[in-house]
Amino acid sequence: MRKIYVFDTTLRDGEQSPGVSLTMEEKVAIALQLERLGIDRIEAGFAATSPGDLQSIREVAKHVKNATLLSLARCHTKDIDAAVEALKDAEDPCLHLVLATSPIHREYKLRMDKAKVMETAEAAIRYGRKFFDKIEFSAEDASRTEIDFLCEMTAMAIRAGATVVNLPDTVGFATPEQFGAMFRTIKANVPGIEKIQLSTHCHDDLGMATANTLAAIANGVDQFEGTINGIGERAGNTCIEEVALALETRSDFYGAKTALQLGEIYQTSRMVSKMTGMSVPGNKAIVGANAFAHESGIHQDGMLKNRSTYEIITPETIGASSSKLVLGKHSGRHAFKEKLTDLGYTVDEEQLNIAFAKFKELADRKKNVLAEDTRALLEENMATGPKPYVLDSIHVSYGNRSLPTASVRIIKQDGTVTDEASVGNGSVDAVYQALAKATGSRAELEDYSIHSVTQGTDAQGEVHVVLKQDEVTVSGRGVSTDIIEASAKAYIDAMNRMAGRREREREGNIVIY
Repeated sequence: MRKIYVFDTTLRDGEQSPGVSLTMEEKVAIALQLERLGIDRIEAGFAATSPGDLQSIREVAKHVKNATLLSLARCHTKDIDAAVEALKDAEDPCLHLVLATSPIHREYKLRMDKAKVMETAEAAIRYGRKFFDKIEFSAEDASRTEIDFLCEMTAMAIRAGATVVNLPDTVGFATPEQFGAMFRTIKANVPGIEKIQLSTHCHDDLGMATANTLAAIANGVDQFEGTINGIGERAGNTCIEEVALALETRSDFYGAKTALQLGEIYQTSRMVSKMTGMSVPGNKAIVGANAFAHESGIHQDGMLKNRSTYEIITPETIGASSSKLVLGKHSGRHAFKEKLTDLGYTVDEEQLNIAFAKFKELADRKKNVLAEDTRALLEENMATGPKPYVLDSIHVSYGNRSLPTASVRIIKQDGTVTDEASVGNGSVDAVYQALAKATGSRAELEDYSIHSVTQGTDAQGEVHVVLKQDEVTVSGRGVSTDIIEASAKAYIDAMNRMAGRREREREGNIVIY
């Protein structure tokens, strides 16, 4: 089987999703999980964006040892110098240079002709080679670039010293047939193409990112780039989990596979969802809650007779066990630790003590504690990074003939205790009005969603909110068997992320490219 390398850009392109802002600790945690997943190359960020982003890449570089680490850079010396600084502690560093090549980008964004684009890219690659043995060059908007010019740019990148050439479908414009033909032409007409790896990076604007990526692989691409859960700019990126499972399941057709540890996919998906605050849709391929659910009587009958009638992938393949986690209020600490290990979690003694105490609280409120309950509980309470606000208590008074009222108590980072109360047009609204007073928030609630983690009337509810303040959008997540408490936790989580975002902005000017 031909090996397909996997380039993960969750920490860079994924973080550019509206409302997503990861702390340094969260980036390190995700990077280490990506390493366990077996990702070959991790793009840790864009060093020139801000001092905070540069420092985050440096911190990731100190921890990641088994994957190539990259920083994005435009074809400017100051960007390359920032990447050099960010990656100086990396075990296996690689510079990722990007410059647009399509007519529309040349005319309106770059204001360069073809000769200037080629000259600028070549100078940057040669400058980068002074510091890096590995350089990836990306011809942004390749799918809308003239094929002759694309061949010229690829040949130039090879001569200048690039080790990987990435030809992206930056705006999701290509069709699988077009995209595959583009790579066939490149491989047939570019001198020295065998000396480098060809890569692709597809966006999902027309819902074809996975299809286009697979078409590129079928036509000789060595590496694909994507994100966990497909998060990213606009409609997002290629979903790494979808391509990996497509290659695994249809190896008879593609004759290629990744080296990913597929059993880590579900855990990685959950971590990214939790830390970014972006919920995974129930009907999402591979990792959605309904990916292995069967309701139709015909389907259920087939499943009972032979699972392969309606399941071409088993939940166990991606580490999503379909069995119940038999734990309750009488379960001991050792049994709880063993179950955490079974679920793929590694915790130290302090984390175990915190998680076990929370588990006991949950077990007193729920008759049966299932695997998904335990995952949600652990992810909720193992969050990293500073917490400017902690929800200490909440009280709600509601009746169908009375005005809903809520009182809250929060503890600020400096130890200050703040009590506030408010009324609202519903219990959640009353709670949010009180929390806004307590935190001094002027944020607007852009989105609110809720879904059940498991089944039953005692199921834990997961609330996802999006708050916007002064054009800054952040998301938050909360889990509890009480939906009002989960709502309050989600709001506080979002406010903590907002405070973290403001703090990083104060470190330096954040520039989005």
